[in-house]
Amino acid sequence: MDVQNFERINAFVEDRLRPLFDAETGSEHGFGMDDTSRALRALLNTVKAAAAVRGLAEQREAAEPALREAIDHALAHNWDVLRGVARNWEDHPDFRREFKLHAWELDGATA
Repeated sequence: MDVQNFERINAFVEDRLRPLFDAETGSEHGFGMDDTSRALRALLNTVKAAAAVRGLAEQREAAEPALREAIDHALAHNWDVLRGVARNWEDHPDFRREFKLHAWELDGATA
């Protein structure tokens, strides 16, 4: 799994979430203390945490075999988190086929 996979799926999800936090809409969604705002913040934090491991992909090749296995597990888990969020917009025109794939299916996948 390469860093481009994480960059594409993260950009897709953040593009869907960003308008929900737009102050110009006059909405408090994401900024209030209501349950919807709390849920939006939790979702955004989850997406940011899952996307943060994309930096591990760059370190994988230079890692020792035991560390490489741990990196593979972290990447696969966090890809699945982002994949689960992205699939909520499966009908969006920017949704890519790769967002449906499991981590082990990404090698050689085309968008």
